[in-house]
Amino acid sequence: MSTENVINILLVEDEEFDVIRVKKTIEPFADRIIITDVVSDGNDAIDLIKSKPSFFDVVIMDFNLSGGIMGEKLIQKIREIESSTQIIVITKMTINITDYNFAQRLMKAGAFWYCTKYPGDIEDYIYQPTDFILSILNASEKSRIEKAWIRSNQKLIKNVEDILFQKRIIGESSSVQHLKNDIIKYSQSDVNILISGSSGTGKELVAYNIHYKSDRKFENFVTINCGSVPQELIESELFGYEKGSFTGADKRKPGLFEIAHNGTVFLDEITELPLSAQVKLLRVIQEGELEKIGRTEKVKVNIRIIAATNRNIEEEVKAKRFREDLYYRLNVIYIKVSDLKERKTDIPILIDHFLTFYSQSMGKEKPSINSDALELLINYSWPGNVRELKNVVQRMLFVDSAIIDEQNTKRALGSLYDENETQFTDSFETLFKGNELPLSQMEKMVREKYFIYIRKNSSSDTDAARKLGLAPSNYYRMAKELGLK
Repeated sequence: MSTENVINILLVEDEEFDVIRVKKTIEPFADRIIITDVVSDGNDAIDLIKSKPSFFDVVIMDFNLSGGIMGEKLIQKIREIESSTQIIVITKMTINITDYNFAQRLMKAGAFWYCTKYPGDIEDYIYQPTDFILSILNASEKSRIEKAWIRSNQKLIKNVEDILFQKRIIGESSSVQHLKNDIIKYSQSDVNILISGSSGTGKELVAYNIHYKSDRKFENFVTINCGSVPQELIESELFGYEKGSFTGADKRKPGLFEIAHNGTVFLDEITELPLSAQVKLLRVIQEGELEKIGRTEKVKVNIRIIAATNRNIEEEVKAKRFREDLYYRLNVIYIKVSDLKERKTDIPILIDHFLTFYSQSMGKEKPSINSDALELLINYSWPGNVRELKNVVQRMLFVDSAIIDEQNTKRALGSLYDENETQFTDSFETLFKGNELPLSQMEKMVREKYFIYIRKNSSSDTDAARKLGLAPSNYYRMAKELGLK
């Protein structure tokens, strides 16, 4: 017989006569039900369970032992050590089998089943053999199910821990420490959160940490950039539609709010949301239900909303581009993420982190960076914030040198700007002599700097896309390719 079907039993009994009777009772099933250990003391039982973690499926124990821990305390202690192990209690004949209070106390302590030592044949068996065997089989099955659940839960916990490690917030400045404390505090609540901060500061990272530290951590975390989806599609993306609700709707599409049921929705660039979608979002928040295209009945959803913006949302409200009632519904808790230039003490820590990470991923030795190069990076204004710093570090690693100096750093930063980063230089001979770059790298550098410049001087992603002559979806795609989204 497969060892998977064997039921391992620990017998805790201090009377040899009763040990024999228990063994006699299970003898017909000896190929499957195996008493692997017998102890007469509660303390010995605890020590044995600790020494063989997850080994015993069922513990059969006498309620009244002559030594050590016994009774309900022993039951509780076993369950504390091995919550999946099931406990069957056998008691003296002096206990009334209809004593419901006693039975309730045993169940509350954690026992699976109990019986009195009152068999049909008192010389040979414990209790009624059929009931006793069935209780062992049922207890074993429950133990198996609970062990599987524990393993599954441990995997989920490990996955969450891995995500939190990958998405950890790097830095030791006072603003970062304050942010980390806020994340821990706000993750314990279930209210909506509005995150504000410039592009590249890590607003999505904050949302990840809040979700995966909350009670919703095992549920879906769904993200959407409201500026990346064409306005005519945003409602079907968020709320979904039914099959046949319009031409081309050949199958039912669940919206992101349905997918995130019991979890968290992260709405990035929330101010890009059209007013028509804002009305529906308000209903989701207020009523906990959404309207789907082609469906008359409302769909109930339970979600937490975390929204983010890099714009002044109060100004958007004043300009009637964002609903005031929705703003107040979202802004229950407000988190401001600081620009990188406002926490310069974190720059060396971030550089070291990214150098280590990308060196390992590229399979090369981690280079060092000299003091002049580090000072240049610390004093740089970082208009693209942490995202720009990450891109610069990646470019640094293409330098074929064990030490990154000031010249390498300027090249990685993008030498199209002068020291004040406010105008282009006309002298290519002076600028690039000895630092010639491949055309593809130069084009990417120009595009990245120009995207940052245009976005910084635009009221929104939509406005930036218009200035660049791009559709919003193409703008988002190109910004993502450049590492700006």
